[in-house]
Amino acid sequence: MVSKVVNFGEIMLRLSPPDFKRFNQARSFNLIYGGGEANVAVSLANYGIPVDYITKLPNNEIADSCIQFLRQFGINTNNIVRGGNRLGIYFLEMGSSVRPSKVIYDRTHSAISEANPEDFDWNTIFDGASWFHWTGITPAISQNLANICLDAVKVAKEKNVTISCDLNYRSKLWKYGKTPKEVMPELVKYCDIAIGNEEDADKVLGIKAPDTVITSGELIAENYKYVVEEIVKQYPNLKNVAITLRGSLSASHNKWSAVLYDGSNMYISPQYEITPIVDRVGGGDSFMGGLIYGLLTFKEDLQMALNFAVAASCLKHTIFGDFNLVSVDEVLKLMAGDTSGRVSR
Repeated sequence: MVSKVVNFGEIMLRLSPPDFKRFNQARSFNLIYGGGEANVAVSLANYGIPVDYITKLPNNEIADSCIQFLRQFGINTNNIVRGGNRLGIYFLEMGSSVRPSKVIYDRTHSAISEANPEDFDWNTIFDGASWFHWTGITPAISQNLANICLDAVKVAKEKNVTISCDLNYRSKLWKYGKTPKEVMPELVKYCDIAIGNEEDADKVLGIKAPDTVITSGELIAENYKYVVEEIVKQYPNLKNVAITLRGSLSASHNKWSAVLYDGSNMYISPQYEITPIVDRVGGGDSFMGGLIYGLLTFKEDLQMALNFAVAASCLKHTIFGDFNLVSVDEVLKLMAGDTSGRVSR
């Protein structure tokens, strides 16, 4: 039995106009919940991994509904802190073809953004845990959360808990006077595994792949060897670094692959062509959930772990909502080459 994985971050109410409508056409919104770390937690729970999700939510019925939403997937919510003013919201206008998706955040004064370090007893939270996952979204929200993240990774390191981070650069969030390059390096120093994409590596760590244009629709895996080598050179504590590669031909048509580096070897995944895309939000989170599962399950077989993560996140693009609602068997079937989409009877 794998020990529990702890995920920490903000979960929000997600509101999106139905049927690919624009905001100014909307007269109703589809309502679900989502957020980077919660998305990872759901993936892991679906794969049979025990998961604790940690956040702070207000004492109201909307937050109660959010907790019930998480519990239906088998996530332990007993350590969620209650208090504060409100649940954060994000509005998503889903793109199609050459029209990109758009996100509007409404998370100022959310309960988690105003949390204090004393709200979280990390020594207790990490009892029985083998893994801790956080993302760069969380310290981008407020100085308090940057401090709380630092407390968490320090305690996790003391307790010999494996720490993973998705760099997750969000330009609309870093508004409290600090830049990611001022905050993230100190946090990444405590991590064992880091993932990101080409923009994350550039904006968060200042490392840019040579000869890449992210709007070209074609990202060449070999070009990212420089990036992963530089990341490990700057952060020798990292055992594994992964870069997801999204070739955006349009909002509805992407190429999807990744690389994984262990300090010596760079592994390259198969590339999937995904069209039409149902919902790409949570694609990176589904990769992270797949990678954590792969590293826990396949151990030293890093190629297998990487291939599982990429296949899992490929499937996520076919599912509405933030969460990747797939099973291990479905991922393994895709990995085996079955891309037919034939009805399973």
